[in-house]
Amino acid sequence: MTDHALLGPWVRRFLIDYLVQERNLSINTQRSYRDMLALLLPYVGDHLKKSVDRLTVEDLSVDLVRQFLADLEARRRCIAATRNQRLGGLHTLARFIGQNSPEHIAWCTQIRLIPFKKTAHPGITYLEKPEMDAILASPDRHTALGRRDYVLFLYNSGARASEAAEVRVSAIDWYAQCVRITGTGNKRRACPLWPNTLDELQFLVANRAPEQRLFLNRNGQPLTRFGIHTLVERYASRACAQSPSLASKRVSPHVIRHTAATHLLRSGADINTVRAWLGHVSLATTNLYAETDLATKARALAMCAPAAEGAINKSWRQQPDLLAFLRGL
Repeated sequence: MTDHALLGPWVRRFLIDYLVQERNLSINTQRSYRDMLALLLPYVGDHLKKSVDRLTVEDLSVDLVRQFLADLEARRRCIAATRNQRLGGLHTLARFIGQNSPEHIAWCTQIRLIPFKKTAHPGITYLEKPEMDAILASPDRHTALGRRDYVLFLYNSGARASEAAEVRVSAIDWYAQCVRITGTGNKRRACPLWPNTLDELQFLVANRAPEQRLFLNRNGQPLTRFGIHTLVERYASRACAQSPSLASKRVSPHVIRHTAATHLLRSGADINTVRAWLGHVSLATTNLYAETDLATKARALAMCAPAAEGAINKSWRQQPDLLAFLRGL
């Protein structure tokens, strides 16, 4: 059996050469593809009674892939969105093999014809202004950790937890009053900061090297996105005393990101500005906030409301102010 037929060398080239060197995808995206293969390959090997290192490309048949996807939902209790994510990774692998191995084009086509499952788009969860204010008031800003946590809530920048964890001291532009964030796909954007956020950051970065991570734990080690998630949940639980409605909501860093976007739209920011603020590639992603926010819809509805019953539109000849204005031109 040639190495060209074996699946193992293709997987290695896909994970190392293609995802890292050619595409330069983020670490989290690389891990997503890796996890998909870590689930798929043992499943196929068990069903075919073959060692994983002896599997061939043709062993990944359409029937086995469909069974694997069904197993994800039945045994692992994955939702349809997770199933589709795994299938998307497999489609990418099939396209990579088909582009580099003409004899596998027919197999590639069959794998890529496996359809995604239609899913319902869940509504976006966000916090109302009093709820967000209650969370922001929770940290004790007289302490160093309290000041760090106040800035870490991401409400100002709308950053993802993974993005905030990677921010370094040098990313703060004091002259432009903004923070430069590296998002998914290594795309960079600048988010303006409020004066009070800058004040807290000045205290936070005092005597710190530019290459250091901005957010550190009490042991001086960089905070992870999981640590940020834990902090947000802890303060949201504390804020329930001031804002009881928080008890019925599951608050996470991404919910605060949704909140920042929704409040920007309510304040009158145009949708394209919000898209650039959040780092979305497609405007369709940002449009979800406008579709979800009832306050924005109500304001738009009020602008096109019909005239009140009984109101009579006067002819221009019956408007002396208008006529006087025209004669004075």
